[in-house]
Amino acid sequence: QVQLVESGGGLVQPGGSLTLSCKASGSVANIGYMAWYRQAPGMQRLLVAHITRDGGTYYTQSVEGRFTISRDNAKSTIGLQMDSLKPEDTAVYYCNAFLDRKPYWGQGTQVTVSS
Repeated sequence: QVQLVESGGGLVQPGGSLTLSCKASGSVANIGYMAWYRQAPGMQRLLVAHITRDGGTYYTQSVEGRFTISRDNAKSTIGLQMDSLKPEDTAVYYCNAFLDRKPYWGQGTQVTVSS
């Protein structure tokens, strides 16, 4: 069993930066893949970035070069550094993790990019 808690969301202006974090607790030693998803109002929940247990990363094309996913030494926390933010990045951002082939989700944190 894994619990995920996101933090770091907020309101920023276009071109600004924000850092999200996700803390995993419970059976953290068995967590493999972790990812950030986002969901804007009226839109699908979509993958933003993922990171494997050994640090391999993937980014969706719309955030490549602007966002960086990271994982701490204990493999229990992931971060998402978001730079050059655009209004289209506005969404609820969700942490996702796989444990023994089962997905777990955090509660989400709101990111709003607006002038």
